[in-house]
Amino acid sequence: MRSSDAIAMLAHQVRTLLIQAPTSALPMNYQQVANALGLTPPRTIARVTQALEQLMEQDVAAGRPMIAALVISRRGDDIPATGFFQKAVALGRFPNDPAQHRRRYVEEREQALRAR
Repeated sequence: MRSSDAIAMLAHQVRTLLIQAPTSALPMNYQQVANALGLTPPRTIARVTQALEQLMEQDVAAGRPMIAALVISRRGDDIPATGFFQKAVALGRFPNDPAQHRRRYVEEREQALRAR
């Protein structure tokens, strides 16, 4: 299986997981997503990240809230990793100003929760 096919399949699995997860279980962190999908090393978090970026592209293209906003870092600040914000800016969904990212993220997360 080609790498792009594997990521597309994983993206579908991640979307399904996030849609079906109880609201009380969200947001999930990257490791929880990997564990829930039974991913094993190597590169489990990298694969989850690639799948989330693909979901972001799909959601922005379709005009939907980014379901990837329901996955956060384990750092303890309840927001996604830096790559999420970089991708959201590149997709035109978030402003360039990092000072606005947290507020915009909270809005996106709430929209994604309601839309799933």
